[in-house]
This record gives sequence, C-alpha cells and structure tokens, in this order.
Amino acid sequence: MSLLDSTHPITPSPREITTEPRFSDKVFRGVVTAGGLSSLIILGLIAIFLGYQGFEILAKEGISFITTSEWSVEVDSFGAITKTSFGLAAMLVGTILCALIAVFIAVPISVAAAIFLSFYAPASLKRFLVSIIDLMAAFPSILFGFWGLFVLMPSAEYWAKLINKYLGFIPIFEVEPRIFTRSPFVAGVVLAIMIIPIITSVSREIFSQTPLDRIQAAYALGATRWNVIRTVAIPYSRGGIVGGMMLGLGRAMGETVAVYTVLNIVYQINWQVLFGAGGNVASLILLKFGEAQPYEIKALMAAGLVLFLLTLFVNFVADQIVAKSGGKGR
Repeated sequence: MSLLDSTHPITPSPREITTEPRFSDKVFRGVVTAGGLSSLIILGLIAIFLGYQGFEILAKEGISFITTSEWSVEVDSFGAITKTSFGLAAMLVGTILCALIAVFIAVPISVAAAIFLSFYAPASLKRFLVSIIDLMAAFPSILFGFWGLFVLMPSAEYWAKLINKYLGFIPIFEVEPRIFTRSPFVAGVVLAIMIIPIITSVSREIFSQTPLDRIQAAYALGATRWNVIRTVAIPYSRGGIVGGMMLGLGRAMGETVAVYTVLNIVYQINWQVLFGAGGNVASLILLKFGEAQPYEIKALMAAGLVLFLLTLFVNFVADQIVAKSGGKGR
C-alpha cells in the first residue's frame, strides 16, 4: 500500500469573505440601536420614577395595597391628614373585568374582519377598509367615551336588561339593585370598539404570512376557500391571533378617559357584569389626581406602578406569542 493510499485527502479550509460596512450603514445601525435603547431607557426611567414615588405607600400598606378595596383619606379641620387607607383590589378587579369583556366581544369581530380582508375583499375595497381601520386606531379615546355615554348607553341598557332577563340565573349576570347604566358591560363594549383595529391589524398580518404552497396544495386537493381558511390559515395563524388578542387586552387594561366617562367609580369589588358600579386603576388615578394631597399622590403613583407592571407583562407575553408564531405552521 502506498503512502498516498493510506492517508486521507486534505480538505482545504473555506475562505472567509469579509466586508466593511459603508459609513451610511454604520450611521443607520447606530440610529436604530440608539432608538431601541432609548425606548428601554424611557421604560426603565418610568418604572424607577413610579417606584421611587410610591415606595413609601407600598412599604406601609404591604400586600394589602392590592388585596383591600377601601381608598380613603381623612383630614382634620386644619387640612392635616389623620387617617389613610389605600387599597386597589376593587379597581384591579374592574380593570380585568372590563378588559375581558372587551376581548370577548372584539376577538370574533376582529378575526372575521381580518379573514374578509385577507381572503374575500377586492383590492380596492381592501385598501379603503384598511385605511379606515388604521384611522380608528388613531381616534382619541375621549371621542369613544362620549360616543359610549350619549349614543351607546341607551342601546347597551336595553341589551343588559335582556341578558339579565334570560341569563340572570348566572351570578355574573345577576343585578341587584337593578341599575344597568354605567356598568362594566357598557365600558367593555366601548373598549371593544377601541381594540378591534389593533386585533384586526395583527390578525390580518398573520394571515398574510400563511405559506402560499400550503394554500395552493389545499386548492389542488379540491378544498373550497372556506376549507382553506379553516384548515390552513387559521391553524397556522392561531398563535398570532392570540398575540393580537393580548395586545388588545393590554390596551384595554390601560385605558383611562373612555372608561372614566362611561363607568361609575365604586370602591367595592364587583364581579357583576351588568351592575352599574366598578372602575379601573387608570380611571381611579384620573379621578383622584386633581384634588389629591401630596401623600395621596404617592399612593396614586404606587397604583400607576402596579398598572404599569401589569400592562408591561401582558404586552411582553403578547410579543413572545407573536414572535414564536411568525414562521411556524400548526
């Protein structure tokens, strides 16, 4: 056996191709990096500010700050504070309840709208409707609040009475006393109108990412358009739809003016959807901030920190779901 036959051939190492980024690329990268870091820095500064301002209240109240419902400040004849009690439980329950009602109403409408825009609408109509949806997302919340107060309230009261009549045996639909106006149901409907553009936009983007080869394969097997939507598009986009739903949930939980306009603020835990009492953390801050003493302002800052962390968590989970659903089939 020769020496050449007993040795393995030498494989040349691959050449590395290096490129030097242009100056404009470096500038663009620097600007984008600075923009991303500035967003994180701003969020961090907000959290630090709220935590610094509300630390005294959080240290004093402890866990009772989020487990009790009483919110009161007693002062003497000289205006000095004599007794305080700060609890967010009722407002947290109201925040979650109104947001869940909004999501329950908005998700079916939004997904149906996204399906129509992605698979049925002609191109010209699609462009027009997409513009309208984007415009709705930019409407000031005070307009939704006034619309809910003066236009929606009478109709919502009728539907609330109808729901109570036929579903009143379910505890959450029971109303006693029979006060149907300015209820979490009305606030939830207003919030649903506000978050429909968000969920619709996210769902439409996810539907547009459905692989074309899967759609064509389904058509080749004789599937109808609805079969393609039901068996290909929706399963592929399920994670993105859930992510859009949670983004809408985060928006609904942080809404202030619209909820304050249509909902009675009551410092008592209320799980009754149709009863005219409730509130949320943001509307509590709006209600109290103008007339609050410096010490109560610290409590409102602590409430803002709780709401900030809650919505930040919801948005983080939504981003993770949307990111993981981007290129994966189901």
